[in-house]
Amino acid sequence: MDTSLHYLTMANQMLIQKRLLERVKASGLTLGQPKVLDYLKDHDGASQKEIAAGCFIEAGSLTSILNRMEEKGLIERRMLNGNRRTFHIFMTESGKKSQKLVEEAFVEIEEAAWKDISPEEAEAFMKIYHKIYSNLSETGCEETGKEGRNK
Repeated sequence: MDTSLHYLTMANQMLIQKRLLERVKASGLTLGQPKVLDYLKDHDGASQKEIAAGCFIEAGSLTSILNRMEEKGLIERRMLNGNRRTFHIFMTESGKKSQKLVEEAFVEIEEAAWKDISPEEAEAFMKIYHKIYSNLSETGCEETGKEGRNK
């Protein structure tokens, strides 16, 4: 198994996504929808632009995800203050129920992920992981000329 940061990060993302989709499969949620519901939990009424940024989803991809969610009755789009150019996304009661299912699934997945890891180890890992996120958010590798650590 490759032990590089990029490989392990992608592998863990895929494992989390697979477990999440298995856990919520019966609800009919599909790829991208759990992430949007999780975001709306704390940002109900957000604009599509805010959701795209908060979920790291391209605007075009988000539009199709939201269209399917609206068809399923999970969300509704509303204009606020007569602004016809910007729609705000609100969870319906059905969406809130699905969001609770997603939240429960994330709790179970994180409990499995942290199994046999002490609170101190988890705290140290998260501190480093946040630093990595911050480093990558500030500058891209192409700007720094770095290809990775110790290379």
